[in-house]
Amino acid sequence: MMVFITLSWGLNQVAIKVANSGYNPILLTVARSLVGGALVFLWCLWRRIPLFERDGTLVSGIIVGALFGFEFALIFAGLDYTTAARGTLMVNTMPFWVLVGAHFLLGERLTVQKTVGVALAFAGVCLVFSDKLSAPGPDGLIGDLMCLVAGMFWAATILVIKRSKLTSASAEKTLLYQLLVSAVILVPFVPLAGPLLRDVSTLATAAFLYQAVFVVAFTYVLWFWLMRVYPASGLSSFAFLTPAFGVLSGWLLLNEPLSVRIWAALLLIAAGILVVNRPVRR
Repeated sequence: MMVFITLSWGLNQVAIKVANSGYNPILLTVARSLVGGALVFLWCLWRRIPLFERDGTLVSGIIVGALFGFEFALIFAGLDYTTAARGTLMVNTMPFWVLVGAHFLLGERLTVQKTVGVALAFAGVCLVFSDKLSAPGPDGLIGDLMCLVAGMFWAATILVIKRSKLTSASAEKTLLYQLLVSAVILVPFVPLAGPLLRDVSTLATAAFLYQAVFVVAFTYVLWFWLMRVYPASGLSSFAFLTPAFGVLSGWLLLNEPLSVRIWAALLLIAAGILVVNRPVRR
């Protein structure tokens, strides 16, 4: 199941680029959250999962919703400028920003092993930025930076959840906060991304539905279920597969140029994730 999920998330970057060819990227972000949120809400009704009890999560829910919204706005807009492979590597620096943030905000000590993992990932990021052969154009660096900041927003979302009462809320409720709040706060930004419609096609629409229905409403819920059933250490060992699948998907499906530096960056970031998530032997 984890291989299936990480493959789906890796393909998601390709789906975003394809959907962007037909629609305004910020509009896609809003629509994705609304469609996915509606399906998750129906799932909660069917499963009778309580959503409206007063549990003190409203403020933190609004904060994570805003972070989630800006994260995906940056991803969608960033992939207008850079390739799916480069964007995937930038976004998946998230675990390392979580480590740094947890050291200062959650009191989780940054060990030597974790520091080595962060250093490996940082070296991978430097390789991506220094690689001009795989860049789609002079504006590629803009997209890379936007996706890198998106990874930081993703990490901030996780840190807020860990520090708030959302840790005791159901996974579905936390996800709904992110989807619905993000949809509302991003509406004013839609005109900034240009016309609502670009070159609308069946493929672009299918790519959008893949994200909204399959990735958001299905794989996210499946992921939350796995987190409840299996040890977190076992699941985290699969994290390196998402950037790997993302890079390979961009190469195979979009014919994106991949240089030696991109392959080396993938290996460094994947190695960093493995080192960070490796259990410490006592």
